[in-house]
Amino acid sequence: MRIMEEQVALDLAVKLCRTLADKKIDYCHWKSNAFLDRSASGDNDLDLLINRTHAQCFTEFLFGLGFKESLLPKDEALPGVRDYYGWDQKTRRLVHVHAHFQLILGSDLFKNYRLPLEQVYLESSVQGDLFRIPAPEFELVVLVIRMVLKHSTWDSILMRHGNLSSSERHELDDLYTEETLSKVETVLHHLPGLSRSLFNFFLQSLQPGCSYWTRVRAGEQLQRVLRTCARYPHWLDIVMKISRRIGQPILRRVFGYAPKDRFANGGLFIAIVGGDGAGKTTVVDELYEWLSGKFEVKKLHIGKPAWSWMTTAIRGILKIGTLLRLYPFEGDVYEESSQPHGYPWFIRAVCTARDRYLTYIQARRFSSNGSLVLCDRYSFPDFMKMDGPQCEFAINNSKKKNWFLKFLTNKEIFYYRQIRLPDLLIVLKVDPEIAVHRKVEETETSVRARSTEVLELDWDKLSAFMINANGSKEETLSQVKALVWEHL
Repeated sequence: MRIMEEQVALDLAVKLCRTLADKKIDYCHWKSNAFLDRSASGDNDLDLLINRTHAQCFTEFLFGLGFKESLLPKDEALPGVRDYYGWDQKTRRLVHVHAHFQLILGSDLFKNYRLPLEQVYLESSVQGDLFRIPAPEFELVVLVIRMVLKHSTWDSILMRHGNLSSSERHELDDLYTEETLSKVETVLHHLPGLSRSLFNFFLQSLQPGCSYWTRVRAGEQLQRVLRTCARYPHWLDIVMKISRRIGQPILRRVFGYAPKDRFANGGLFIAIVGGDGAGKTTVVDELYEWLSGKFEVKKLHIGKPAWSWMTTAIRGILKIGTLLRLYPFEGDVYEESSQPHGYPWFIRAVCTARDRYLTYIQARRFSSNGSLVLCDRYSFPDFMKMDGPQCEFAINNSKKKNWFLKFLTNKEIFYYRQIRLPDLLIVLKVDPEIAVHRKVEETETSVRARSTEVLELDWDKLSAFMINANGSKEETLSQVKALVWEHL
């Protein structure tokens, strides 16, 4: 039984379907219609088959609803299939529209067949409670073909993909009725070579307890019937499936290579800045958790960058000098001091500037190649004191003003001048007294000073977007997510 999906539907899903109806877009939710409640609530993808003559109108109104197009990794992209993501602000959930302009079927590892049934499939569809859905006989025929190609070929059984999942079994049982079976011949005549008796054989091969031999025979016969629908020769289909079955786990587990979607508009370099207690790290972590499940996202910390090999070596040498009591320990460059600083402090400040510069380069490269980059804090000249150049101010308090200190000061300034504004600069503004209450592990004086500095800077000159972070974490995150999604 089809589920009354509108009762649990996301606002964005409801708005999408109503707009499809208003625009008279020829479409239907073409598979997994036994679980329409999960599609409407955002738990499943919205697998929509669209009449290709309506493609332009469809994409235009999707963009109008705030959807963003994403690109799959090259080896997973399919012709005639496009992906769009929308954000339902009320529930803070992503809605994935999987738009099919062609019916591309096959194994999860490699989809090699295109069924030329799109037009008749759409013509059979009727309006449901929310989505348009195809006639059950069309859905059953396509489902059987999908399941045999996916689970009943010798290579799929050999690679331990031979069993239907519980959801696939439920979907098949939902469609497997006498009334539906009595109408399948109206579908089969659109697929030359696929007779009623052969279809019954394929259907029986999917039943529990069927022998592996029978299932392999069904898979081979179906691939012969669909030979004219294949995108590539049969041997290449097998090679691609086996190579991916072996190669993907190796790339993922050994080399950590697990590519994800990227936005069609390109990457985005985002920096989150603010005083202590504003929630910068929390916001960056939440944004990463929100987006990294679907998209290529990198999380970097420019405020406290990872040490390069040169910084590690230099700091190691300076540490040895401290242990040998050649000079006193002066704390880190992040710590404020009114006392004059020695050479080690200046050297560490330059190392930090260089590491921030290298992190900036890394962020630019990631975003230029399509990834989303989230930076905790940011650095450039005339910026926040803690995250900007240190040596120029410190040298004025130093008793020594020789060529070496000037060299280090100029070197630090050089690194910071190479850093330019990110694509999106988000400033979390918080009242200093609220910041002091939140950041109890820091001194009140330093927390209040840094929060005040944020409030007093002229952010309009930097084209920054201000977010009021005085409220709850949920309120701040909602504002930031809306802003980020708008710019993706």
